[in-house]
Amino acid sequence: MDRRSLIKNAGIAGVLAAGVAPAVHAQATIRWRLASSFPKSLDTIYGAAEVFAKAVKAMSGGKFEISVHSAGELMPAFGVVDGVQQGTVEACHTAPYYFFGKDECFALGCAIPFGLNSRQMSAWMIEGNGLKLMREFYAKYNIVNFPGGNTGAQMGGWYRKEIKSVKDIKGLKMRIGGFAGKVLERIGGVPQNIPGGEIYQALEKGTIDAAEWVGPYDDQKLGFNKVAPFYYYPGWWEGGPELDFFINNKAFDALTPEYKAIVEAAAAQAHGEMQAKYDAKNPGALKQLVGAGTKLRPFPTDVMNAAFKESMALYDELSAKNESWKKIYADYSKFRADQNLWFRFTEATFDRFMQAQKL
Repeated sequence: MDRRSLIKNAGIAGVLAAGVAPAVHAQATIRWRLASSFPKSLDTIYGAAEVFAKAVKAMSGGKFEISVHSAGELMPAFGVVDGVQQGTVEACHTAPYYFFGKDECFALGCAIPFGLNSRQMSAWMIEGNGLKLMREFYAKYNIVNFPGGNTGAQMGGWYRKEIKSVKDIKGLKMRIGGFAGKVLERIGGVPQNIPGGEIYQALEKGTIDAAEWVGPYDDQKLGFNKVAPFYYYPGWWEGGPELDFFINNKAFDALTPEYKAIVEAAAAQAHGEMQAKYDAKNPGALKQLVGAGTKLRPFPTDVMNAAFKESMALYDELSAKNESWKKIYADYSKFRADQNLWFRFTEATFDRFMQAQKL
């Protein structure tokens, strides 16, 4: 059979099965466990780990298998970094900013308020210095990281009461992802760090006044519209949050070069698929939510301005006391400035025009 025809008709899994990559077939059988920070009900974000594991198995001809375990199955959602660091599991899939309590630099590997959008984040990681700088940092935790998805810009969450000005943030108890809580606190809010699978109950019982997760598709699945009527945008704290596969460094170093390449390729596949799913599924879900009575609102300008001012002040403070933050953020912020200059003339202008048209 012609090799081009083989690749076209069978894909990479078929190519491997056909023996085009005998080096992979010669490898030893490996079994890993991966702990996710997410519930199985979220097929988009939890599903990225399944995409990763399926690709690894296919590309290795079934010799490298990774079992995926949802939050709470092997360890709590926020225990996965400790699990990988200690070698309890070989890998995890998570949002790095959940672990800013260990060091604020974890947030730089995921999302910070008024940071990079999803394309810019991928560019910084893959073509900029992002991956190099973050791997230097994660080495302290016995972790090798691989980009493992991005949700794209997120919504600003669900609120029991309307937010008319920054004054309405005062005393607001809000579930907000990781590091962003530092900024919410500075403008008067009370941040709560709650795993995705536990948010609905907290919002329903009134333990919290507001909650954010990702966007329409996931939020509809989680039922937030049933217990909070106001849906705000944009999620200024998550312009392009990157999910990561964290792999124990000893487990990764023990792999052959072929298996290391498979891990990298499988992570890249999962990285691209996640945002494609969100971009495809969010529009329809938003229409359904609004049709069911959800009250869509933009954040007031004074909320955005106050949050931006406090974010920049926070980053200056962290640069003064955290040498790792100072090093990584200096590169990140320069990259962000250049990206925003470029996007201003291209993506943003094109998008604004197209969104004003009646198509």
